[in-house]
Amino acid sequence: MKNFKNKRILVTGGAGFLGSHLCERLLGEGHEVLCVDNFYTGRRANIAHLIGNPYLEVLRHDICFPLYVEVDEIYNLACPASPIHYQFDPVQTTKTSVHGSINMLGLAKRVKAKILQASTSEVYGDPQVHPQPESYWGHVNPIGHRSCYDEGKRCAETLFFDYHRQHKLRIKVTRIFNTYGPRMHPNDGRVVSNFIMQALRNEDITVYGDGKQTRSFCYVDDLIDGLIRLMNSPDDFTGPINLGNPVEFTILELADKVIRLTSSKSRIVFAALPQDDPKQRQPDIGLAKRMLGWKPKVPLEDGLKKAIEYFKGLE
Repeated sequence: MKNFKNKRILVTGGAGFLGSHLCERLLGEGHEVLCVDNFYTGRRANIAHLIGNPYLEVLRHDICFPLYVEVDEIYNLACPASPIHYQFDPVQTTKTSVHGSINMLGLAKRVKAKILQASTSEVYGDPQVHPQPESYWGHVNPIGHRSCYDEGKRCAETLFFDYHRQHKLRIKVTRIFNTYGPRMHPNDGRVVSNFIMQALRNEDITVYGDGKQTRSFCYVDDLIDGLIRLMNSPDDFTGPINLGNPVEFTILELADKVIRLTSSKSRIVFAALPQDDPKQRQPDIGLAKRMLGWKPKVPLEDGLKKAIEYFKGLE
């Protein structure tokens, strides 16, 4: 019998990499979940194992258009998140962040729902402060190839805080750093999926620049735990709050780990660094530790092994 203390929860981008893991976790906690996705980058395969759960509803919908449903909470994860996908149709990427946020905020206002925005470490741009605390305003090119995503997410944060101040909306804003794990799109152009796919095929592993630029990699289970803790935190805490793994690795270190864990014959080759590619990316998670009691638990090698097994299954 359903526990009536449990909630009706909308997850936009619910068939995506993060969204599918979030839907799975929320269903496991006994909530009703409305998974909304336009399947631009989300995939039915990501949620196929959830179909048949009586508390899951899947709706094909683009949040650039209004949505009229009754829910208690909204996780707004809808937006292409990899450079290959968000640069393919940059105008639509900006629309998803801006129009989509306006529509989801309007829905939250109408039904008095709490709403969480999945923002991004990209709001910090190519940072001049390291590691990046939430108080840092960023160093972003407003007219570059990545701007549709970076500035779209920055504008979405503005909208969330203006709705909070003007309409007393209950909001949560998190800035998500590099996250990886099973159900990543194999062709999304992100460094972890790129390296694993190239290694499994014994192809050359492409490192951009000199490979000394750094990233911090958070396993998906840790990230989902952080999202849920943030949503369940007191209403007077809005964020923004960084969620990511503060352990920093160079891109070359990541390539070496992937080659070793896959027993690959791949060689490392170097290519030119893309425009506005950040040299450093590391979250300061002091606020998440204090406010949410959260920190990542899965070491990079353990998470990579799980991701590699997933990609082997696709091959």
